[in-house]
Amino acid sequence: MDDRFNTIAGWTLFAGIVALGSSIVAGEVFKSERPEEMGYPIEGVVQEGEGDGAEAEKPIAFYLATADAAAGEQVFKKCTACHNADKGGANALGPNLWGVMGEGIGKGHAGFAFSPALSGVGGTWTWDTMSAWLHSPKKFAPGTKMTFAGLSNPQDRANVIAFLNSKSDSPLPLPAVPAEAAAAPADADKPANAEQAGTGQGDGPQKAENEPAEDLKKQGSLGVGSLGEAADPKKKTN
Repeated sequence: MDDRFNTIAGWTLFAGIVALGSSIVAGEVFKSERPEEMGYPIEGVVQEGEGDGAEAEKPIAFYLATADAAAGEQVFKKCTACHNADKGGANALGPNLWGVMGEGIGKGHAGFAFSPALSGVGGTWTWDTMSAWLHSPKKFAPGTKMTFAGLSNPQDRANVIAFLNSKSDSPLPLPAVPAEAAAAPADADKPANAEQAGTGQGDGPQKAENEPAEDLKKQGSLGVGSLGEAADPKKKTN
């Protein structure tokens, strides 16, 4: 009886040792480390603290200087499930937006029921307020019923605003063009090597800095090969 008990105890101990050893080996083979940052990044979503070194967004007037109402109409198609900008158009889930630029914020027309969060903001729809609203409705008017997340691209916002401004009997005059934006076209017309303009650099083969002009003439009469060697007039070319 004792021998049988000892045998069972021995096999049990052996099995425990094998299991422990396997666990240690597996742990070393499939070793994992805790990531420095928990969670998974989602494409298209800005993480907290991300982009702190990015260039600050310029005032909307800068982007309005190159705004394209036709491009804005294409972006506005994202909004047509709730809005229309037709003259005399009916309200839908959202208000009709004909003549919205210059209108009181959250006041509208045709009896649309705005939320207190938006109607209580005050002021009018200017270039800046409309840009802020389109950027993030929830930040502009916390508690708004507007579910649209917003347009993060400032040029897209400028294009949409230009489109909305065109949908009016009296479109607002565009804001003054910022000096930086006004200077951009002039810089675009400037040659890439403007600092070399008038020097002849980049206009073709040039004389070496310390090479006499007479030597260039001699080389021209002899014919200079690709590696600077005099070409042999008797040698046939392929």
